[in-house]
Amino acid sequence: MSENIETTTPENTNSVAASGKGQSVKFDLGRGGLFGVKAGMTQVYTSDGSLLAVTVIDLRANVITQVKTKAKEGYNALQVSLLERKAKSTTKPELGHFKKAGVTGGFYYTKEFRLPATSKMDGFAIGNELNTEFVKEGDLVDLIAVSKGKGFQGGVKRYHMAGSAASHGNSVTTRSLGSIGNRADPAKCFKNKKMPGQMGNVQVTVQNVMVVKVDAENGMILVNGSVPGSKSGIVAIRKAIKPMIRAANKARK
Repeated sequence: MSENIETTTPENTNSVAASGKGQSVKFDLGRGGLFGVKAGMTQVYTSDGSLLAVTVIDLRANVITQVKTKAKEGYNALQVSLLERKAKSTTKPELGHFKKAGVTGGFYYTKEFRLPATSKMDGFAIGNELNTEFVKEGDLVDLIAVSKGKGFQGGVKRYHMAGSAASHGNSVTTRSLGSIGNRADPAKCFKNKKMPGQMGNVQVTVQNVMVVKVDAENGMILVNGSVPGSKSGIVAIRKAIKPMIRAANKARK
């Protein structure tokens, strides 16, 4: 049975002194990207009747807070912010930056995404909300997020090591790693050896993920399978880089 997902993404109600406030614009993604909020997972039926697990990503939080053009800054880029924050919880440098953009308060996340040199920047204005038109059903995207933190873990869980024997007199080394170095030569343990330590809480990129459905009305997209990170986590979305590289290499031949 399909699960109904209710997103908890707050709406951007900051005051933006620009004529483009609240307007939805088409985003030429290029090699840049866009932020989304992981709303949760659910299930959808495909055209052939099979059940597919999908992740819901909410894109409604993206607001343009700065527009850079090739004529002025030397390159085309959009500064995208999401998840509004109260002024009392925003640092003074951030308050000053957003004040120049006519924004009262601040945002939790701000990132600059470069656009192709051929992009037309006239259609972008401070306060515009970036919509879902940069992808369509069947597109491949790369998803970048911070994985769930698992705390301090041993080698068996962290690196899927086999461990030692569980019987025949073995008592305290069942989940031990075994040897981690040689004898007198080199007389040390090399760096980057797989050993117990912090697991998770690192940036993870999942490539070539298919967009199953685009809900333009609600500003959401559904992607195939799971996405790194926890619910309400931030996910960076970009067009899949490998197909673009393959197409460029094919064009050179």
